[in-house]
Amino acid sequence: MKNVGVRAVVFILLALVVDAVAVHPAEAVIPAPPEFGRLFRVSKTGVPDSFVLGTLHAAAPRVDSLAPPLLAALAKSRTLAVEMVPEERDGQMLELEQLENGQRLQPLIGPAAYAEVRERLVALSMPESSIERLKPWAAMMRVARTAGASSPTLDEEILTAARKSRMKILPLELLEEQISAFDTIPTETQVALLQHALLQREVLQANAAATAEAWLRGDLDALFRVASNNDGRFPPMTRHYTALIEHIIYGRTALMHHRLFVPLREGRVLVAIGALHLQGPKGLLALLRQDGYRVTPVW
Repeated sequence: MKNVGVRAVVFILLALVVDAVAVHPAEAVIPAPPEFGRLFRVSKTGVPDSFVLGTLHAAAPRVDSLAPPLLAALAKSRTLAVEMVPEERDGQMLELEQLENGQRLQPLIGPAAYAEVRERLVALSMPESSIERLKPWAAMMRVARTAGASSPTLDEEILTAARKSRMKILPLELLEEQISAFDTIPTETQVALLQHALLQREVLQANAAATAEAWLRGDLDALFRVASNNDGRFPPMTRHYTALIEHIIYGRTALMHHRLFVPLREGRVLVAIGALHLQGPKGLLALLRQDGYRVTPVW
């Protein structure tokens, strides 16, 4: 991917935590039924059908193509609802990734970790004046870039197709809201996540492949388990990755659900958001069922 945005970081960060997350029993919620599928029909009597697609925000083999069921959903839809329109993000992204009030990254993460971050980002032609002021989560996003990420993602393919069909494009978040989701993660957790990403970067490729395979099977529960496995291999990271998921998945899902209330009442909406936002009792599919919609897998 030419420009790494907040949408991509969700896939990148969670691919790194295949065995790092456990939800504390005190935070447990009633399990939702298993979800299977990538594309779901959302229907209600008297309202034209809408669709929800769970995407992956990084290029992967066999993921970045528009399958016939998805093309059919596009043809039946008048609005494409996405997390963020790229053009509205990229121009301001670097500025919003910068620490404020004269803060610097090195004192937060230590000289050794900073030297590694600097080496990797200088190699990507990022100015050192920008590197030294990066927020820890933004530094992690950038050092976790996978090789070959310049090919189009499924999100980008869908957006291109929607524009060709002159569909209305509806962003479900403002850029400032996406950034805020990361900024509200405690600094201690941001630092821990960055340091862990530096140590475990080689895990990324394998976990990204496992995530893609789960998506291709339409197994949303398995996809989430890949991202939040509870085998305890990295116990000190448990609370940090639990906080990460709470901020960048659950909190943002609630906001997107709120923004979809009126458009779904009108119908003919194709919602294309990260697949991790769909699964579980706090996921979008469960929330839509609570709203009285019938949600059925079609692909």
